[in-house]
This record gives sequence, structure tokens and C-alpha cells, in this order.
Amino acid sequence: MRSFLKLTVFFLLTGPLSLPAQQSVRLSSPDGSIRFAFRCTDSLPVYEVFFKEKNIVYPSPLSLDFAEGSSFGRNIKMLTPVFREGADRYELVTGKTKSVNDRYREVKIALKEQTGAGREVDLRVRVYNDGLAFRYELPEQGNRRSWTLMEENTTFNLAGDPKVLGMFLPDFTTSHEGRYSDLPLSRIKEDTLMDMPALFTFPDSVYLAITEAALIDYAGMYLARHGNMLRSRLSPLPGQHGIKVKARLPHHSPWRVMMIGKEPGTLIASNILTDLSPACRIKDVSWIRPGKTDFHWWNGDVVPDTTFAPGINFETNQYYIDFCAENGIPYHTVIGYGGIAWYQNDGISYQPGPHSDVTRPLPGLDMQRICDYARKKGVGIRVWVHWKALYPQLEQAFTQFEKWGIKGMMVDFMNRDDQEMVNIQLEILESAARHHLHIQFHGAYKPTGLSRTYPNEFTREGTLNYENDKWGNPITPDDDLNIAFTRLLAGSTDYHLGGFHAVTPEKYKARYTRPLVLGTRCHMLAMYVILENPLGMVCDYPDAYLGQPGFDFLKVVPTVWDETRVPLAEPGKWLTIARRKGRDWFVGSITSSSGRNVSLPLTFLPPGHYQALIWSDAPDAATHPNHLVKTERSVQPSDILQLQLAPGGGQVIHLRRTD
Repeated sequence: MRSFLKLTVFFLLTGPLSLPAQQSVRLSSPDGSIRFAFRCTDSLPVYEVFFKEKNIVYPSPLSLDFAEGSSFGRNIKMLTPVFREGADRYELVTGKTKSVNDRYREVKIALKEQTGAGREVDLRVRVYNDGLAFRYELPEQGNRRSWTLMEENTTFNLAGDPKVLGMFLPDFTTSHEGRYSDLPLSRIKEDTLMDMPALFTFPDSVYLAITEAALIDYAGMYLARHGNMLRSRLSPLPGQHGIKVKARLPHHSPWRVMMIGKEPGTLIASNILTDLSPACRIKDVSWIRPGKTDFHWWNGDVVPDTTFAPGINFETNQYYIDFCAENGIPYHTVIGYGGIAWYQNDGISYQPGPHSDVTRPLPGLDMQRICDYARKKGVGIRVWVHWKALYPQLEQAFTQFEKWGIKGMMVDFMNRDDQEMVNIQLEILESAARHHLHIQFHGAYKPTGLSRTYPNEFTREGTLNYENDKWGNPITPDDDLNIAFTRLLAGSTDYHLGGFHAVTPEKYKARYTRPLVLGTRCHMLAMYVILENPLGMVCDYPDAYLGQPGFDFLKVVPTVWDETRVPLAEPGKWLTIARRKGRDWFVGSITSSSGRNVSLPLTFLPPGHYQALIWSDAPDAATHPNHLVKTERSVQPSDILQLQLAPGGGQVIHLRRTD
């Protein structure tokens, strides 16, 4: 604190309009573990990052390429920096924690061109105890009213050759569904797009993840190795000849975020992305009710062999509504049947045609009757829609959905994150909030903390998940671990959870109906705790669950949390996450395809006595992965549990306070 005030006093006392070329602005985290340094050089401004006094990001240049004039960054002067301290104190409707109180230190560094147009760009920097972030701010200036950005040249000159866990993509048009690669930074093919978040592990077990926060009216960002450093790459506007962003002044970029910690669990538990996002813009949030949902598309639209014909009709939906009502599952999703959407559509399969109309159900489907029946059963109705069918009639559709009594929807096939698509998604969220509808984005880019701003966004995909088990590209336990240390860092992760037909790898085969999954059943149960997701799916068909071991846990596990701790975390090996809801704790542990014995200290528990219900891999789970053992015992925070995890295995614990 003393050094921070001394630096502030230095600038107040000297007060020059510009600083010498090598004068450095320094900013430390409240606990002093992270330090950011910035200076203007004779070429471009650069920044550095230190963690516990070790330089982990070497001098990294920053510049912006505008269509209006030359690149901004050369021949600039730094005006007097403005420092302040603050704290983010807020409540989350959904997420990994309920109440947040994170301190930070901030500096605004005004940069002004000394020649030419004399443009000004402010660099705003915040440093927290678990990471730092900066963004570019373009204030109103002179008679300029707008600007066009051709490229943002943010670089990350990482020290040494850290190990990278990242997903590589062929181009900007993507659903962000791919597998992660684990390799040294130097072995990444140059100029290949890398998705964010990406995890970087330094030799002395320092962990750094790069992503972005508060993506609003801007293009999504990727990373690409160019020479010995990473450069930002922005998603271009469709058909705009390389233009990335068009905006009116004042405007600012999203935050460029570096999550940093000595333990990878620090990154998983961090709230830095919601810290950096705007406050909630929905005045009344009482109608927003997270909870689990069925999703019969995944299981192949299975219905019992009874007197009614399966299809896009009341009876098929009634069957699933009754299952949800009887088992405490808050939502049923109306999708369609057999590859055909529930609404009028002249396209092919689920793809919309020129006359698609999401306000008109197919003949034989009475949406009002379905919603009325579900409401009497205490179940909310959701629908699936293709965004191209929804967006042209957004207000009309949402007005009709609200009239029927629909509670929310999955909006699918977004597959872009250019500025236009980013704004479309925000428009959908804002309109949905006016009509009391929640949103699940599918085929969409990563979260950027905006669940704080628009808590009616329950979840989004942006990851490879168990839907791929249907067609021969099965998700492995190793994939689940990789996703937990990368995509999960960004926030809620939409997965098709709940497959109860687990097999060993040699017995797996693609099945579109009643799909098979890899990993043990306990691994599947643990994923409900591992993943942050206010809308956890229960995707298998009713008879796959009824009377089956482990379904009792699936029915009681919450989808939103008051607190999150990460007692065990080792990328590529194992992960344990403990989450609290009220006085109860739920603990999920998963391992890779290798079996492990792991010691789990319960020191994350507050003082007291607890009764633990434990669902563990059975002794023969390596060959019979659906087998599990349920036990009960008394525990306290000083205890250490021994976890015996089968290959691809897991364990879940429900801890209830008894005093």
C-alpha cells in the first residue's frame, strides 16, 4: 500500500503532461502478488506482468490499426496517469457464488498522438489478487464521431516456453467445438487461431489463462502465435473487407484478461470476469429461476411403446412433462421430433427456410395446451429455436412465447462472434428479459462475464460436449478434464449431461438413439458439480433413470451456488470442486482415463459436524462403469477422505451440516 501511494504522489508532485520515454507506470494487486508495468518506448508502448516478483509476461507491444489514419501507437505521449482503488461488491443471480467482494487497484493511462490527427486512446488497467485486465477506451475528442477498427494489436510475450492447453480453429466461423491440444508454446503452428480461454503453465507451476470480459458491441478475440509472442486476432465483420469494429465515440474494447495463480484452482474459483462486467441491467430478477431441464433430442426422442404415436404432438411432450414433474426437474424442452422442428419451417431438417415461423406450431401441436398442462404439473416449458428463424421476428415471437407461458429457450447455430453477432445476442437477451424469458445459447462463443449483466442468460455452449457421443466422436474423461481447465474458466458451460449408459472404450459404438457414453456413472454425476451451469441437462430417456443407482443424486444436486472451492486440481490428471448451497456442500471429483487414489482434505468445510452421502466407483467400475457404491458416514473439517477413482472415474459427496 505504501509503495502504491508513493507512486501516486510522485505523479501528483511532478505533474508533467508527458513522461520520459522509459518512465514506467506500475500497478500492484491489493495483496502485492501481481504487478503490472507500462511504459512508452521509442517505437510502441509496452507492458509487462510479474507474479511474486517473477517476470511472466515480457515487454509486450500494444497498438491499434484504424481505417481513419495510420496505426495508433507510434509517436505517442503518456499523460498523467490517474490511480484509484475499488472493490466489486455485488450479488449474482446465477453462477459459482452468490455474494462477491473483490478488491482491485486501477490506473487510467491516457495516450495521445504527438503528430498527425492527435488522437487519444486511454488504457484502463485493473489488477486483482487473482489476475489483471486492461481495455482500450476511446473518449469523445474534437469533431470525431465514429471510428473503424481494422485490427487490434494486443500481444502477450510470455516468458520462456510455457505449456499450452488450447483449442485450435480453422477460421472465425465456428461453433467452438473442438478438442484441446497440450504442447509447448513454441510448437504452436504460426498464425493458427487459438480459442480462449487458453491455459499456460510455467515450469515452476505458475498458471496463467488468457480470455476476455464484457464483450459488448465489439468483435470476439482469438490468439495466434506470431514469432515468439501471441497476438490478438479479431473476428471480422461479414463481407466488410477486413473491418473488425465500427462504433461511435465514446467506445471501448472488452477487457483483455489474464487470470493468474500458483494453483489452477485459483483460476477456476475466480470471479474476475463478472467483476469486469457491467452491473445487472434487469431491474426485477424475481422471475429468473434456474434449474435442470430434460432434452429428449439427445436420447433420440425415446418414448414408451404404448398407445400413443410418438411425434410432434401433445402426448409425446406430456410423457416427458410427467417425468419431470415426478422427479423434481423444473423444465421440459419442446424441440420437435425425428429431426423436424416444432414450428412451421420450409427448410431442411432443423435448418430454417425462407418462410420459417416460430410463432406457428406445426399442425397437431397445441403449444397453449402443453404450457397449461405443464404449469398444472409445476413444470416450466422451454423451446428450441434456430436463431435465423427467431431473429427476423424477435419481438413478435417473444410476445407470443410469453402469452403461451413459455419460460425460456435454446437459441442454436449462432456459429459466429463478429461484432454483428455479438450485438444480435445482446439484443436477444434484452428482448427476452422484457418478456421474462431465459436464454441458452448453443453453437455460440464463450461467456465473457455477462451473466452478471443479463442473468436471464443461463448458459452457453462453445465447447465439444456429449452430443458428439451420438455420432461416433465420443467425449472422453480426458476431454472433460481439459474443458474444466479451459472453457470452464469463462463461465457456465452447456453440456448434454446425464447419459446413464456408460461403457468401456472398447465397447463404445455410435448410437443416435439411446447413446453410449465413456467414463463411469460416478464421473457423469460429478460433472454436475464440476461444471458451472444454471441449466443442467437431464438428457437421457425416463426409463434410463428410473430405479437406477445415482439418479437420487442427480435429482437433488443444485444448479446455482453460494460458494465455490477447488481443493484438488492437476491439469490432465484430476479435479475436485466443492460447491456450497445454503448449509449443504456438494463435492465432485473426476479423473482422466487413468485410475487414481487421491487424498481429499475437507479443510474447505466451515467448523462443524457433517453427514456425508458418498457415491463412489464400485470396485469393478473399470469393467462395469455403471456400477457404483453409495455409503454414508460422519465427517468433520479435519478429516481426509481417500478417493479410489476408477479409470475415467469419479465420485460425488453430499455433505449436510448436523449441528
